[in-house]
This record gives sequence, structure tokens and C-alpha cells, in this order.
Amino acid sequence: MTNRVRPISRNVIVLGWVSFFNDVASEMLYPIIPLFLVGTLGASPAILGLVEGIAEGGSSVLRWVAGALSDRFRRRKPFVVIGYALSAISKPVMGLSATAIGWPLFLLGRSTDRLGKSIRTSARDALIADSTEPQYRGRAFGLHRAMDTCGAIVGPLVALGFIAAAQSRSLAWLFVVALAPGILSAIVALVAVRDIPHEAHPGARPPPIFQRFSRRFWHLIAAVTLFSLGNSSDSFLLLRSRQVGLSLSSVILAYVLYNVVYALGALPLGRLSDRIGRKPVVVAGWVVYAAVYLGFGAARSVLAPWLLLAAYGIYQAMTDGVTKALVADIVPKSQRAGAIGLFYTATGVAQLAASLAAGVLWNVRLFHGTIMATFLMGTLCSVAAVPLMLGLRVAEVSSEGD
Repeated sequence: MTNRVRPISRNVIVLGWVSFFNDVASEMLYPIIPLFLVGTLGASPAILGLVEGIAEGGSSVLRWVAGALSDRFRRRKPFVVIGYALSAISKPVMGLSATAIGWPLFLLGRSTDRLGKSIRTSARDALIADSTEPQYRGRAFGLHRAMDTCGAIVGPLVALGFIAAAQSRSLAWLFVVALAPGILSAIVALVAVRDIPHEAHPGARPPPIFQRFSRRFWHLIAAVTLFSLGNSSDSFLLLRSRQVGLSLSSVILAYVLYNVVYALGALPLGRLSDRIGRKPVVVAGWVVYAAVYLGFGAARSVLAPWLLLAAYGIYQAMTDGVTKALVADIVPKSQRAGAIGLFYTATGVAQLAASLAAGVLWNVRLFHGTIMATFLMGTLCSVAAVPLMLGLRVAEVSSEGD
């Protein structure tokens, strides 16, 4: 048992708990967001796509800027703490949209939440990589994603419990309840996370905001950007689940199932990427994604969302932490946060386009009405990205770049 624990540093575990509490707060709300927007606020699926697209993609450029600034100042922790605090205080703002202004105020709150994510994510992931030996990065990111996703299991269950206990109350009050675990995550980050300052070589100049990266890194960016052009907001999966006949409670439970599969798979699949390489694991995940989206596009049975969301959890476990470990393998330590930030920026802007397109295409059916264009787009982009990822030349996991 000791040998299994040793590769995982204290910082990684603490950051796992920080993400756990944050995800309890965020995932209390995520499965109800599309239902809240469309049902309570009266927004259309196109508005849902606009809100989620702007929230997820509109602030994505700041992930690159925040990451580059983290490299420049050679500090990670301040970005982590500020980011989690900002996301925490955004939750009640979203809830207030039910009584004032409507979806524009919700968009403000949702964008603020994602702004906090933009500020913290690159620095946090770089800190995980900085705190871990290269040959163990897959399992370190896997453990972090597993702990993060455990919060995503607890959060919806807490929300379901509150909904069952107070059936007559509006969904808006859940956004206020979510403030508590969100604040707790920021406090844990402030008190327990240890920064790892980068001592510069004598005479070394701070890294510029506009950094130069290797061709391998740009090849990776091209592959994941193409994939992300079909990776619209997960809200559309939940809205589709509701459309085929699941109740509100069933949608939340199906989302919990997705997160359970994700949490169980993240660490072993991260460790698998340490052994066989990141690329085959990511490619396999993209193939699973293509099948899931095709399934959602053609779904007719109420059983389909349960099976497809479980498979979607496998896709996430195969790709989320592993892709970040791949970025960390390719770039040197001094550029790590900037590279991860640029990765998030490229994928976020592509996901903005994907979500906007998904909302517009929501009512479009192809092949004599048998498949939804929104989900076919995701399938086609993921299939097209696979050959590009297969062409990426990646060295064996080593101390390269450190």
C-alpha cells in the first residue's frame, strides 16, 4: 500500500479535496441548469446554447492569459485561490435570475463562475504536474479527476435530497445552498495548498505572455481543437435525456451514474496511460465519444440515456486527466501553465462554436428524421480528429521537459 501512495504528493491530495468541495457546489446545479433555463426562465434551446457557449468558451482566452501569468510570476497558488473564490460567490447570482432580469442575469452569474474556472485551472493543473514525477503524472491527474468527480456524485445527490424535501420550492434556492461548499473549497485552497515557486536560473528573464511552443504541442492543439468543434455543452445531453422521457429526478440520477463511472475509471485509466502511453488512451476515448453522441442523436428509449451517460463517463475518464498529462509531458516546466492555459483556450473557443451550433441545430433531424444534427456533428468531429491524434509523435513518458 505504501508504494501506491508514495507517487502521489500531499499537494495533489489537497487539490483533490479542493476540487471535491467545489464540485459538490457546481454539480448540485449543473444537471438542473438546462431545466432551470428552459423551464423556470423560459429560455429556448438556442438561448441555452448561447449561455453555455459564452460561459464555457467566451472566457476561455483568460485561461491562456492566467496560465501565462502564472508562469511569468512563477506562482500557482494565488490563481488557484482567487479562481475558486470567484466561482463560489457566482452561485447565488445565478439563482437571483429567477426573480430579476431573467436569463441575462443568469448568463452573468454563469460567466462569472466560468471566469473563476479560467483563472484557476491552468495554474492548478500545472501545480499538480509540478508536484509529481513525470512517470506518475497519469495517476496523479487520474486521482485528482477521481476526487473531483466524487464531488460531482455527491452534489447532484444533495440536490436531489433537497428537491425531494421541499418539492414546492423553486429550483432557484439551490443556487444559494451551493454557496457553502464553494466557499469551503476556497478556504481549503487558501490554508492547505503549498505553492512550488520556480527558481529562475541566474540572469533568466521571466517567461513572456506570448510563449513559443514546439511543433508537437501545436499538433496536439490542432487535434483537440478539431475534436472540440463537436464537443458541445453537456447540458444538451441532459436536455436530450429529459426529452426522451426521463423525469427531473431520473435525469439527476443518470448524471450521477455518469460521474460514478467517471470517478471509478479516472485513476486506473490514468495509470494505464503511464504504462502504455497517453495517445492510445485518448484515441480510444474519442471513439467512445463518437459512439455516445451517435447514440444520443438516435435515442428513442428511456433506457438509452442511462447507458449512454455511463459510456460517456468512460470517455471522460479516458481523456480528461490523460490529455492534461500529455500536455505536461510535451512542454517544459517553465511553460507548463501557459501551455495548459492555451490548451484550454483553444478547446474552449471550439466548444463555444460547438454549443452555439448545437443550439441552432437542435430541431434539425437528418436521414428521414432518424438522427439529430446536434449530436451527429459531435460524432463526425471526433471521428475526424482521430487520425490527427494518431499522427502525433510523442516520446515515452520520462523526465523530458523538466
